[in-house]
Amino acid sequence: MPDRLARLLQITPVRLVVLLVGFFALDVVIAGPLAQLADTTNPFRALLVLILGVVAAFAAVRIYRWVIGRVEHRTATEFDPAPARSGLVRGALVGMGIFTVVMLLIATFGGYDSFGWGSFWSMIATLGLMTAVAVLEEMVFRATLFRLLEQMTGTTGAMIGSALVFGGLHLLNPNATPWGAVAIAIQGGLMMAACYAVTRSLWLPIGLHFGWNFAEGGIFGTTVSGSSTTNTGLFSSHLSGPLLISGGDFGPEATIFAVLVCSLVTVYFLRKMKSLSSTEARELVAA
Repeated sequence: MPDRLARLLQITPVRLVVLLVGFFALDVVIAGPLAQLADTTNPFRALLVLILGVVAAFAAVRIYRWVIGRVEHRTATEFDPAPARSGLVRGALVGMGIFTVVMLLIATFGGYDSFGWGSFWSMIATLGLMTAVAVLEEMVFRATLFRLLEQMTGTTGAMIGSALVFGGLHLLNPNATPWGAVAIAIQGGLMMAACYAVTRSLWLPIGLHFGWNFAEGGIFGTTVSGSSTTNTGLFSSHLSGPLLISGGDFGPEATIFAVLVCSLVTVYFLRKMKSLSSTEARELVAA
């Protein structure tokens, strides 16, 4: 790496912009085509998406570690492999669990229009897609944006700033609404940032992100963040009613229930962040 470029990359705002643009471009290049392939009920194509999604996730982690080693001259401890299994499993279970709670609340308050069987192979394709999406988005928004913003503004500023960017970018999605962007900023932005802040590891946020998205699209078959698709999950869910109850065209993430449930989880992580030392926080993931 040329000396002048190396010196520029030591400046945190410059490094933030360079890494953010680079990793975001990687996200778009991988996730975009994969999402198109994942809209399928064909068994062979579904298995292809699953394989490609897992390979893309592994490749993204390797690329991130290599880039951070070259640019920041350190080991990417946020991707320490030791707590990977426990963090991913725990996060996935929590993510699927809290989304199921959201769907039960929607049903309780009359937001369900119909519910039936979907497609097993569609679920498998969504599994592959969401594996890649969870890794790529956490790499962009938590490992890069939140982490480097925190160096410049502190934890509170990084949480707010990264949440605003995360929510704002969802305005580019099909069927996006201002309320949907605000809801996503609170759910995905603040909740995931708080999760990373307390553990200082990406595995738990990745698992949580994956579990939420997979339950949303792969199990319940609802719209994910306004994304327009004919795909269904294991089940096919059709929601109706007022926006705050059904989420409208944006999907369940625009319901008041999703905001409230994820806010409670965020508060839990924030309380943990205040009560645990950094060493204890890492033990929370590895336990």
